Amino acid sequence: MHRSGVVMAWNVFKFCTILRGFGSIMILLVLAVVGVTYYAVVITNYGPALYDGDFGSLTAFFVLLLFHFLLVMLLWSYFSVVLTNPGSVPVNWKPVLDEEIGEAELLNVSEYNGDVTNQGIRFCRKCNQPKPPRCHHCSVCGRCVLKMDHHCVWVVNCVGAMNYKYFLLFLLYTFLETSLVALSLLPQFLAFFDEEEIVGTPTMLATTFLAFVLNLAFALSVLGFLIMHITLVASNTTTIEAYEKKTAPRWRYDLGRKRNFEQVFGTDKRYWFIPSYSEEDLRRIPALQGVEYPSKSDFEAQEV
Repeated sequence: MHRSGVVMAWNVFKFCTILRGFGSIMILLVLAVVGVTYYAVVITNYGPALYDGDFGSLTAFFVLLLFHFLLVMLLWSYFSVVLTNPGSVPVNWKPVLDEEIGEAELLNVSEYNGDVTNQGIRFCRKCNQPKPPRCHHCSVCGRCVLKMDHHCVWVVNCVGAMNYKYFLLFLLYTFLETSLVALSLLPQFLAFFDEEEIVGTPTMLATTFLAFVLNLAFALSVLGFLIMHITLVASNTTTIEAYEKKTAPRWRYDLGRKRNFEQVFGTDKRYWFIPSYSEEDLRRIPALQGVEYPSKSDFEAQEV
């Protein structure tokens, strides 16, 4: 029995190591899908249509304009999730007295040399330090993450307090972009089933077909994730908490839809739909998790 437990633990560790190694592959896969889509929409279909000189030119102009705008926002959001620290616990962080952190693994004096009068202090035995409220340890990244939502293989990073907004914007702009591509390539896709001869080289036709299928599949799948995360934001719940929390009349972190939204997207409306925060919100969001960074540079200095 003991031997079985050891094998299982080793397999979990090996699985986490494999996930960590997927990093560059997943980024390249995302860029490959973007490349195929760009070739099908811009090079093969709507780019040449700009020179038709009729109503089709105007349609192509607006399709390409919206396509490039959404593509820029998608890539900006994507690499913001990839490159942004999701929220690290500062070295030697200590919880404040009477901090409400709910169910916890209690510490004894030998485990924690700070104030142990608060019997709700949580402790990460892997990082060997106390954990703030809603903080979880990621076995793939090998660190504790503030308000951890999940580890996403597609973005090669954890999704936590500081990049959850960027992740949601990535889902939003991915859904809008893939929906636009699927709709714009739908006439060309339907032409494959007509008896009339289709104009274009085999490579162009194959790329158009592939781009339509890929973008339609992504649009439908991302829509499900987007709806799920909108529901979680509305109740101020992470994916982990949605599976872990007990059934209760009211979730203790639910502050109302407006304040729940502002905890993720910030209070400055100018920044709501771009992957960035105002200086005030950049300091405010970690503070909501019980962590204070003296300055913006101190936060950015934490290991990504």
